[in-house]
Amino acid sequence: MRTRDLAVEYPTVTMDTPAIEAARLLAEQDLPGLILVDGDGRPLTILPGTQVLRLAVPGYCQDDPALARVVDEAHADRFLHRLDGKTVRQCLPEQPRELPVADTTATVLELAALMARTRSPVVAVVENERLVGAVTLQSLMDRALEL
Repeated sequence: MRTRDLAVEYPTVTMDTPAIEAARLLAEQDLPGLILVDGDGRPLTILPGTQVLRLAVPGYCQDDPALARVVDEAHADRFLHRLDGKTVRQCLPEQPRELPVADTTATVLELAALMARTRSPVVAVVENERLVGAVTLQSLMDRALEL
């Protein structure tokens, strides 16, 4: 089985997409991450949902989880509102990561190795450098277990 057999259409965002919009897209479509593309539709990186959370969760709660317990429930439930006014660019990790991208001829094992190496739940699938879809960890595992 090849990547072209698993790839599906997948939502994308740009550097200037509002972070709260990206969070809504993740939630509404139950996605593990988003593909960040440039103006020509070429993938730049994968934005895992955990990176969006990193920007939304106060630093003091990340450094000391016990401090999250002192925030009252009403305020704790609204932590994603900290994303207001921020962009996807601000959600990106400080250190650039290997881009999890594969062409349409990659095998399932190549996809799995790429996901494992890059720790990405999504692989962008390209043909002639253009995004044609994506493969998620869930769909890869589902398909591999069927065989």
